Amino acid sequence: MTARLFRDSYGVPHLRAESMLALAEAQGRVTAHDRGGQIQVEHWRTEGRLAEHIGEGGVPWDRFARQARLADTARTAYERLDAQDQEWVAAYVAGVNAVLPEARWPDWAPLGILHVAHVLFSDLPALLWREHVHRTLARTHGEEVVDLFQADAGGSGSNAWAVHGALTRTGLPILAGDPHRVLEIPGVYQQVRLACPGVDVVGLAFPGVPGVAHFGHAGSVAWGITNAMAHHIDVFRERLRGTPDGGVEAYGPGGWEPAESGWEPAESGWEQVLVRDTDTAVEVPWVETVRGVVVAELEALPASGDEMPALSARFPARASADLGIAAMRPLLRARTAEDVATAYERWIDPVNRLLVADREGTVLSRTVGRVPDTGGAARRLPREGWGEGADDVSWQPVPPARSVGDRAVDANERPDDPALALGYAYAPPYRAARIRARLADLAGEQVGVDDMAEIHGDTVSLGADALLRHLPDAADEALSPAAQDLVSRLQRWDRQMLADSAEAGAYAAWRAALVRRIAALPVLAPLHEPHGMGAVYAPWMDVRARVGEGLHALLDGRGAAATLGIDTASLVRGALEEVASVRAPSTWGDTHLLDPVRVLDGVPGATFAALERTGLSGDGDTVRATASTPGVSDVCWRGSVARWIWDLSDRDASRWGVPFGAAGDADSPHATDQLATWLAAGSSPVVTAWDALVEEDLL
Repeated sequence: MTARLFRDSYGVPHLRAESMLALAEAQGRVTAHDRGGQIQVEHWRTEGRLAEHIGEGGVPWDRFARQARLADTARTAYERLDAQDQEWVAAYVAGVNAVLPEARWPDWAPLGILHVAHVLFSDLPALLWREHVHRTLARTHGEEVVDLFQADAGGSGSNAWAVHGALTRTGLPILAGDPHRVLEIPGVYQQVRLACPGVDVVGLAFPGVPGVAHFGHAGSVAWGITNAMAHHIDVFRERLRGTPDGGVEAYGPGGWEPAESGWEPAESGWEQVLVRDTDTAVEVPWVETVRGVVVAELEALPASGDEMPALSARFPARASADLGIAAMRPLLRARTAEDVATAYERWIDPVNRLLVADREGTVLSRTVGRVPDTGGAARRLPREGWGEGADDVSWQPVPPARSVGDRAVDANERPDDPALALGYAYAPPYRAARIRARLADLAGEQVGVDDMAEIHGDTVSLGADALLRHLPDAADEALSPAAQDLVSRLQRWDRQMLADSAEAGAYAAWRAALVRRIAALPVLAPLHEPHGMGAVYAPWMDVRARVGEGLHALLDGRGAAATLGIDTASLVRGALEEVASVRAPSTWGDTHLLDPVRVLDGVPGATFAALERTGLSGDGDTVRATASTPGVSDVCWRGSVARWIWDLSDRDASRWGVPFGAAGDADSPHATDQLATWLAAGSSPVVTAWDALVEEDLL
């Protein structure tokens, strides 16, 4: 296979090959060279072998990976691909193995990495949290309290917007956005260009996965996605019983006896997780019922005749033996908006909202992915595995593509159209409202790429504006003079979450104090009881984090919040006095520091790029997404893992960027050479002229 490698000034690989297979093999080679350590870690995560390489810290993930059957799902999905897709994926793997012969990847490995990227990027953790609330707090204060704590979809989110050509300077559409995920170094996405006869796409790839999935520009057509926040994983309450032969059976719709539906045998077994620097292996049990894999509350298999509860999950990828990778090759060859929308009909999960535009001026919005046809109740809490229809697997039709005639904005908010509201918990409407407001401010002007770049940097917090409505009057005599002064400052504040703003810092400190005080209320003590779901879900089970997400509802004082007896006025005043009395003057950037996850942490011999603890502008509910966990820590662990602006009039007028750089090697000049631009909410020009690139040998 013949291919050539070029790079731009940021080290971004541009690949040019004679065929799709040669291109896939070259993409595998360059990814293994640029991100070899990273993709190996992701493959270990697929196989549940992380602890074997990094030690005990990898055990919680490995336990989940084995019980969720991640590797088996990827293997089965690969076997179900058609011959052309198998050959294409295998060519990529051949490229990886040529550069990393010690890796010895099986051909299904890229499907596993794609699965790992999305398996908890879902409503599964949120359903488990609500089940915990249902079992504890709801027993004493009613089922309505389940709705007060809205855990989002795995830290997921994104901004995306489209402007029709009728409103742009060039007369052709512009798309823009930024995906929000856990900030990792090396980064979640890999900038790449893939070209062969019939294909020329720049975009963002998942390292370890061939093609370009979520964000791409093919010259005549461009696309981007956001998370639709749709329900796509059904969770079931299970009753398991051990059998005399050492197996497991599950309580199905017909009960234990072989009646009309009959009891149901379940698959089960034990696997060993090796742990570096220890002499013993961790024994991990797994069970798969007719409904799905058991993902929580499984510490051991039940003895013969013994019963035990558990929770299982029906992942669309496993239920249909399909991880959506069949969408990838058609995406590379897409030339029109309809081509992209059609390619995405093969997407599985998570459910995304697609924005796509082409040089003919067409702009489309479409929901893509598999949604279980199980109704609204299943979106709120786990279903009973023995309930009617629990064994049935069916998918709800998603609405067809819709034409966009002016502007479209997606920021994970609840859609106004009920037909598009396929989930239960959505992001607050603040980011979407700010993007719409910024676009409305441009009404009457012919907008361009530079206007989109400015929207990326917007730091106005509408969430802060809503929360500050609970402030007392600055002249409230119940407040100390220092607290009165704090109220005055917050009321005058412009709601900009700027790193150098003392008022933004004071607001964040007050918000955090509120969260801590509410989380510590005796009425919420049941939520602090052990949840038993498993260590991998700990971030979603942190009561302070969940109070932070439900803060507005908890302070509202009406409905379910009223049943908890929360004294909003007293809590607000107490938090004000705390901040006014003990907090030294500081800015938001003094505590809101960049704190990315180091993917290779714990891997022997790994080196890490030196990063300053830089103060950040933005927040979790601003367009400039730099999320923290109020009440737990101000450090930023999640945010914009890429920024993109696709101009359909001229691909070279487009812009893109990632938080750190194109290289995974800490010693490379391209490991962090994009960080300064990212910190300024900026992006860099897309360069596609081959003579403006530098050719290198393709290893």
